[in-house]
Amino acid sequence: MDVVLETERLVLRRFTRDDVDLLVELDSDPLVMWYISKGRPTARAEIEKIILPRFLEYYELFDGYGTWATHEKSTGEFIGWLSLRPRDGDPPDEPELGYRLRRTAWGKGYATEGARALVDRAFRELGARRVYAETMAVNAASRRVMEKAGLKYARTFHMEFEDPVPGTEYGEVEYELLREDWERAQNASN
Repeated sequence: MDVVLETERLVLRRFTRDDVDLLVELDSDPLVMWYISKGRPTARAEIEKIILPRFLEYYELFDGYGTWATHEKSTGEFIGWLSLRPRDGDPPDEPELGYRLRRTAWGKGYATEGARALVDRAFRELGARRVYAETMAVNAASRRVMEKAGLKYARTFHMEFEDPVPGTEYGEVEYELLREDWERAQNASN
């Protein structure tokens, strides 16, 4: 197991080609996928041919960034993924924070714990200038994770979707944390 990061309760490791079934299972839960695809599962072929290869490619393109399989430390159970990576076309010092967890892991603080660790890593080790995350305005749970990870509301924006999820009319929201604000918070806590 190629461990990238450990927190009190989580282990984040690099995905491997053998992880297809874990991703298929994660993306087959309609509630997990609600805000992404209106609950439709991601096709196995898409995971095998597009998603997982892209995860693996990121490890080579951006040192320290990527999407990582996330396991509950005490049981070893796969609970989803957390990511910190520049979006295509974005500067490498402005990574996007992301997370997708199994429903059984919801409400336990895992997303917040992992997000905080990744935000800290972005600024402490990877030289990030800004970390940001986006979600639907109506996705209150995801917004809470962003806030608990130290990100602040930056803007609301609207996108066009072929088959919009209910609530799309309220837009997408972006949260961010700038290096100077992270440093200020670090100094205040020391």
